[in-house]
Amino acid sequence: MELREYQNINTIKMNKTYIPTKQSQTKTQWYLIDAKNQTLGRLSSHAAKILRGKNETTYTPSLENNIYIIIKNANLIEVTGEKKHQKIYRKHSGRPGGLKSETFLELQKRIPTRIIEKAIKGMLPKGPLGRKLFTKLKVYSGDRHPHEAQKPQQIYPF
Repeated sequence: MELREYQNINTIKMNKTYIPTKQSQTKTQWYLIDAKNQTLGRLSSHAAKILRGKNETTYTPSLENNIYIIIKNANLIEVTGEKKHQKIYRKHSGRPGGLKSETFLELQKRIPTRIIEKAIKGMLPKGPLGRKLFTKLKVYSGDRHPHEAQKPQQIYPF
């Protein structure tokens, strides 16, 4: 090869990675998901993907975005098979003998929003970014929510 061909190889410019700036992230988006008769895992993975911003063209793994998700009718979420009786939610107080367990049905009667919150939190990144993203998730057990002023975009069905 000639010297000229080697020089052309060195001057090839590669595509640069897109990193959004603060000005490009000023637009806040609100999404509304109705959990009525939806499967827990499918709804949770879809919500976690949107919360991370993976549906956007400007997705950057290490940055947070201005996306908020509202989930209503959390008390009407479904699970497949016998998970209603077999799935166990555990929590520990940190003291000896402080382990408490309850099934899906018991937790659904007591705190129905916690089921969806726990499922989505497990699908978010661990660390400061995941904790920040989790604060942008709003789950309500009924059909009403206090975020009508934000005009959320309805996402249904997936």
